[in-house]
Amino acid sequence: MSDLTLTEQKHVRTAMRYLRRKMGTQVALADALHFSAGTVKNVMDGTNGVSASMALRVSRLADVSVDDLLAGRYVPGACPRCGYAPDFVDESTAVEAASRMGNGIKLVK
Repeated sequence: MSDLTLTEQKHVRTAMRYLRRKMGTQVALADALHFSAGTVKNVMDGTNGVSASMALRVSRLADVSVDDLLAGRYVPGACPRCGYAPDFVDESTAVEAASRMGNGIKLVK
């Protein structure tokens, strides 16, 4: 049982997966959150719910507000399964066709 909605829990799990990728291992993440590795694994796998305490610790580790974390505004575009977030997520880009005489396509910001 969790005090958080299923959507909020999903956002915390996504942030945890992202942090795990950045930290290298799940054990390093567990140490940083001051939870056991088993607890972190069970939360990330969905076996256990995300507690309010875990959400608070994740937000502090990520240096983001709890509101932004729960709303999914931390690491927008991160994969909810693995936590991968491409470096170019926030860049708005467009590809425009170049002339037939040019070098193909060009990237426009």
